[in-house]
Amino acid sequence: MNVSKPLVLLCAAATCSLIMLDTNIVAVALPSIARELHAGFVSIQWVISAYLITFASLLLPSGTLADRHGRRRMVMIGIAVFLVSSATCGLATSALVLELSRAVQGIGASMLLTAALAIISSTFRGAERARAYAIWGTSIGAAMTCGPILGGIITGLFGWRWAFLINVPLCIVFLVAIRAFVPESRDPEERRLDVAGVLALSTGLFLLVWALIDGNAEGWLSPPILERVAAATLLLIVFVIVERVQIQPMLDFELLSHPRYVGAASAMFGYGAAAQVMVFFLPLYLQSWMGLAPMAAGFAMLPFALPLVIAPPLAAHFLERLTHRSRLVIGLGIAALGDLLIGVSAHAGAPYPVMTVAMLVAGIGTGLLNPETARAMQAQATPERAGMASGIGATIRFVSLVIGVAVLGAVFHAGFAVSAFVAVGIALLALVGTAILLRQEGWVQAERSSREDSYGTRRPWAPAAHRS
Repeated sequence: MNVSKPLVLLCAAATCSLIMLDTNIVAVALPSIARELHAGFVSIQWVISAYLITFASLLLPSGTLADRHGRRRMVMIGIAVFLVSSATCGLATSALVLELSRAVQGIGASMLLTAALAIISSTFRGAERARAYAIWGTSIGAAMTCGPILGGIITGLFGWRWAFLINVPLCIVFLVAIRAFVPESRDPEERRLDVAGVLALSTGLFLLVWALIDGNAEGWLSPPILERVAAATLLLIVFVIVERVQIQPMLDFELLSHPRYVGAASAMFGYGAAAQVMVFFLPLYLQSWMGLAPMAAGFAMLPFALPLVIAPPLAAHFLERLTHRSRLVIGLGIAALGDLLIGVSAHAGAPYPVMTVAMLVAGIGTGLLNPETARAMQAQATPERAGMASGIGATIRFVSLVIGVAVLGAVFHAGFAVSAFVAVGIALLALVGTAILLRQEGWVQAERSSREDSYGTRRPWAPAAHRS
């Protein structure tokens, strides 16, 4: 197959954008779903969390499967699963059926995302890779921008079910395009699927999020909540032990022993739990507190969503000479300021024009962080380990989003402003961690090398487990 890199990038970025498009369409439709299916706030949280839990917990094994069995094949399987589960979501007759269908949808999304990111990483090298990730970030931002508007229009004109059913024709188009334009690639070193690790991680995450979601209703010190937290902690410890004894683990803890990598992971956590999480809570606020209809709420999200498209290319042009540390700290600082302004505006009951400014600032921070966090983490891996690297980065991104939804949802009963202030705290903690951990000698040199390195050889500071 003659490889056209622009077409490969277009296909990979478009399939990743499908995930964000779906997420944002659904976020605007949540109040309508709650009314028709007679679901309370906890059930609505599970419409989000059921998807994110399976998504986040299966990203690492999906990366392993993509490396072993072929990245193009895994993308196509993921799209097929996403297609079928989107149809069952749209036809759901109860909140339980919708939540179960969303869990299956998360499985398809995990296959799709890690393989698509690995395709980008294995196709592009050096400076080309940086530009490819900027384009990827822009496409994700475009999907996040269109999502609320499209979700509002679809929900307002056709009903919330079409927020899911619209995925069916999109998935068919993507299947044809991937088949036609994307070549197959894989890791020549075979690795088996880590079933024990998958079960420990996914079950541990499920129990932890379950405890966070039900904590207010059942009492934070009640036996069921404490039992879930204890079981989740035990299972996550088991996951660490299982991965440490594996010859070829799906999560390389040696990589996590490098302060620079952990610093990038800290920024990724702040992005998911404090910035991206606002995609879910702002539509609820606009409809429940400001009284906007779904279509109006979709358009009202533009000040937050539009910078997600504009910020990545501008950052790639104006901030390219800055280190990863500087770009990540700037992004987290702007996101924290935006969350603070959102919280203050909500607490004061400010009118929409005031909230617009707050949403604009938060959107700029989110737009800066979206591609930069992925780029900072992906730069640590060779092309042969692209699936694992994309799996680790995406897992941290969406585990943090799961935790952000659960934590901010746990205080949401006290008011949207309180949730926004909690997000400020998370962003600032991530900022401090990123600033400290990335103040390591050699990081700037590593960045400079990553812009020029063909990645055919491994940098001397790379973990031994990732050497060719």
